[in-house]
Amino acid sequence: MQISNSEKRLMDILWQDSTLEAPISAKRIIEQLGHKTDWHDKTIKTLLNRLLKKQAIGFRKKGREYQYYPILAQKDYVEVAADHFLNRVFNGSVSALVASFAKQEKLTDQDLSELKSLIHEMEKSTKGDKNND
Repeated sequence: MQISNSEKRLMDILWQDSTLEAPISAKRIIEQLGHKTDWHDKTIKTLLNRLLKKQAIGFRKKGREYQYYPILAQKDYVEVAADHFLNRVFNGSVSALVASFAKQEKLTDQDLSELKSLIHEMEKSTKGDKNND
């Protein structure tokens, strides 16, 4: 599912402040975005409608008020967006992505340590799979 940058700003609010049990109103979304953007109320409502059509969010009607909640989990969005970015920019090459950050000196010592740990865990998992064959 493709979500625009503008739609993601709304999703960020919903992921942060809302759950299926406690959805938030369009009014509250507008208030929160109003501090961060110069968007009109109608623009925000249009973005909410787009997200509804994409089935990224759901709503409940409470009196005259619509309350929205995320259907698309943030974790699922991040996985799809990361794959899309990796394929679009680096032709699917994780090593090219990491090399790009390394060349620009964007990797901290902590990042390197976490990458090494992740690689070590993946190697252990791969070796375990091969031993089970």
